[in-house]
Amino acid sequence: MIYFNAFLFCGLVCLIGQIILDNTKLTPGHITTIFVIVGAFLDVFNLYDKLVLWAGGGALVPITSFGHLLIHGAMDTVNNFGIMGLFMGMFDLTSSGIVAAIVFSFLLSLIFQPKD
Repeated sequence: MIYFNAFLFCGLVCLIGQIILDNTKLTPGHITTIFVIVGAFLDVFNLYDKLVLWAGGGALVPITSFGHLLIHGAMDTVNNFGIMGLFMGMFDLTSSGIVAAIVFSFLLSLIFQPKD
């Protein structure tokens, strides 16, 4: 059942993104930003953790998870270090993904040449 829930959640995120893209003048960058903010907003009210329990890995894959991890890391560090932890912990949980994206994009830019 967890696989079905994961498929359902990811499909719903894609469906919402496609509907927004088709019916508005927003760019994919705008839609991505909206999803990050929605994930962060859901985590502030502890709703995203319940969604992860329901959808499993399906809730950890989409872009909404990035917002969830940003806020989750910041809130955990605030509990330990006070207000300075807000800035210290924001990228704790997402740093490996950000570094991987930078490294792989650099390596692929060395291999492939852009078309004119």
